[in-house]
Amino acid sequence: MNEMNVMNDTLLVIPLGGLEEIGGLNMMVIQYGETIIVVDAGLMFPEEDMLGIDFVIPDFSYLVENREKVKAIIITHGHEDHTGALPFLLKAVPAPLYATPLTLGLIKDKLREYDIEAEMHPVRPREKISVGPFEVEFVRVTHSIVDGVGLGITTPLGRLVHTGDFKVDPTPVDGELLDFHRFAQYGEQNTLLLMSDSTNAEKGGFTFSEKEVRRAFEDIFVTAKGRIIISTFASNIHRMQQAIDVAVMFGRKVILAGRSVVGNAQIALDLGYLKIPRETWLKLEDLKGLEDDKVVIITTGSQGEPMSVLSRIATDEHKQIKIKEGDTVVLSAKIIPGNERPIGRIVNHLCRRGANVIYEKVSDIHVSGHASKEELKLMLNLVRPRYFVPLHGEYRQRATHAGLALKLGIPKENIFMLDNGDVLEIRPEEARCAGKVDSGRVFIDGRGGPGGVEEIVLRDRMRLAHDGVVIVLVGVEKLTGSIVSGPDVISRGFIFEDASPELIADVKEYMSGIIGALDKEVIADRALLQARIRSALKKYLRNVLDRRPLIMPIIMEV
Repeated sequence: MNEMNVMNDTLLVIPLGGLEEIGGLNMMVIQYGETIIVVDAGLMFPEEDMLGIDFVIPDFSYLVENREKVKAIIITHGHEDHTGALPFLLKAVPAPLYATPLTLGLIKDKLREYDIEAEMHPVRPREKISVGPFEVEFVRVTHSIVDGVGLGITTPLGRLVHTGDFKVDPTPVDGELLDFHRFAQYGEQNTLLLMSDSTNAEKGGFTFSEKEVRRAFEDIFVTAKGRIIISTFASNIHRMQQAIDVAVMFGRKVILAGRSVVGNAQIALDLGYLKIPRETWLKLEDLKGLEDDKVVIITTGSQGEPMSVLSRIATDEHKQIKIKEGDTVVLSAKIIPGNERPIGRIVNHLCRRGANVIYEKVSDIHVSGHASKEELKLMLNLVRPRYFVPLHGEYRQRATHAGLALKLGIPKENIFMLDNGDVLEIRPEEARCAGKVDSGRVFIDGRGGPGGVEEIVLRDRMRLAHDGVVIVLVGVEKLTGSIVSGPDVISRGFIFEDASPELIADVKEYMSGIIGALDKEVIADRALLQARIRSALKKYLRNVLDRRPLIMPIIMEV
């Protein structure tokens, strides 16, 4: 259902990602008549069973089929789960891009990697833009990245409010508070629909301020005698700023290690979002000439990424940074579910090499960027919407958020638990779910081909990983259709051939019998011969070994 028959008095809200997962694929479509605006275009990183996949993006085929209607792409903040799909979206659906200066700076760097140019418009909080029948206002929110915004979207039917990712931080590092006043005004002026971040809906109370991390840093700096290595997300400019400020306070020099950290720091520095005294930021080459107690290294790898700087340091593969007895390594980030094992491996490697490792389980060196229950209730009470859609989370987080809205007086029939692809249809007198559009996940490896990696390819990779491959080589005389060589059998990841010559001989003998009994017409038909070999060998290996390797018949015509 990718062709929507949109009536003039109908507003459509269609999530294409971000409503069935945490930390990825955020994309919301808002449509009125012949105008579509898109809010965010994020990716997610692969799960363990996504072999060879670099990342995952939403299926935005609905936008491709309606590309002439897409008039603006609006980005709430610069995290990958809100910007990572942009290179692919902009290639298929060129549209003007609107975001705050730091967010645009990070996006430009990303698009440069893909040789993509886009029409970009920097915006500031409280600024408004007009897009067809929509007026979009950008509203300051506090989050774990600088320059985040929520959106107030005025439509012919009323105002929509999209919070983006947010928390209520009373003491933000940059002093820029969440714009309580504007959200309250939306509530006073009647809000049609609120779409709000649900990530921490299960956590009671309030989320700690980012400044709490500074206190933890100070405690670490007081006791650390050697070098301090801090690993965090490259986009967390506030976290980087606090590490720099504490380093200056304790007379240490700062070295940034890793392309993404250096690149993001330079962008933030150029735009005035990061402040580093000139004499404090040194190059990696300067490390040799510094005393250990005068060094702070800021890098990436807090999630156990195998090619990150921290991972290479932990496994002694980094050319310039080697762990010494007495180094303190700080993993200043929340462990994303699914990353426990790779992070555990890195911690073990670091400990074996004599480092003191401080991470989430043993110290308060990370605070969330998302609102907990009391903050979510505050947002609901400020905005006072007629309709409510909980965003950004797995079903249980969104269901908990919906329960909070119910307790605060929003009628159950006005709370919509949407899934990706659902169409929320809003008319002057009612709102209802009105079917689905195509949605899902697109798997990308490398720079991604058209349509990404198909599910069947992933299944083949899983089979190769679990059961290996058996290759059957057969030579066929082109003119006569007779077998002139083979069958030869080669196995990879199935059995070790040198250790199991009897089994290989049995397979060859069995396949010789099968092929010898085939009619010449079958042998002459290459596709049919491959199918017969595959079918017979599959059945044989299943019966003899209870194994199901990937079987590849190769017919060579001579």
